[in-house]
Amino acid sequence: MNKTYLPIKLALVAMSISAYQASAQETVRIGTEGAYPPFNYFTADGQLAGFDIDIGKAICADMGVQCEFIAQDWDGIIPALLANKYDVVLASMFITEARKEQVAFTKPYQASAMTFVVDKNSGINDVDPESMDGMIIGAQSSTTQADYLASAYPNAEIRLYPTQDAANLDMASGRIDAMVGDIMPMTDWIATQDGSCCEKAGELITNPKYVGEGVGMALRKEDAELRERINKSLANIISNGTYQKINEQYFSLNLLTLK
Repeated sequence: MNKTYLPIKLALVAMSISAYQASAQETVRIGTEGAYPPFNYFTADGQLAGFDIDIGKAICADMGVQCEFIAQDWDGIIPALLANKYDVVLASMFITEARKEQVAFTKPYQASAMTFVVDKNSGINDVDPESMDGMIIGAQSSTTQADYLASAYPNAEIRLYPTQDAANLDMASGRIDAMVGDIMPMTDWIATQDGSCCEKAGELITNPKYVGEGVGMALRKEDAELRERINKSLANIISNGTYQKINEQYFSLNLLTLK
């Protein structure tokens, strides 16, 4: 054997192994809505972005896996998970008992609460069910907000929308009297209206029946090992400060405490 070529051959073998390992790296497919800013949305150039996306990337980096993000309409987001279109739902989903009948959840990565939003010039201060009789209240369909309104506001006209952005548009245009949404995106949306449109009303809605145990990532029940790996990496990015850095890019409040 010509020993001159041995280092070259060893280098080529090392490069081949490295290339194989890169190509064989595990990919975790993450489903998200892409229509719920600032948590998940599409940029002008068609890329998924937002708080949920950044949290997903940080968790994947900690796990040492590749992330593949897949957009899915909210109405079908759990059915598509169960049909193996992706491995995880990371889309600001409340952990509720009804959803736990279908899927398993990670530990919460956000606290949860909902709020009413009304026109700031409407004079609506009391959002108790009796005070809202006959009014038009909007929410996104297939959400805990829609469930809450259907249960607690039987005498109001409930108008449901395919996306939160569609509900926001009707709220800003005066086509509905009020709407209910998650506290953080509602706070963010109101701020984008330059004070000309709307304001929060009433107390925060924190009934666990509707807001559950927080916001978590959903997986198929049989994927217990992946769920525990995600839980470990979620704990890691919280403890090492990565979560807080991402949080501060989007919100003034800490999403883990809503304070």
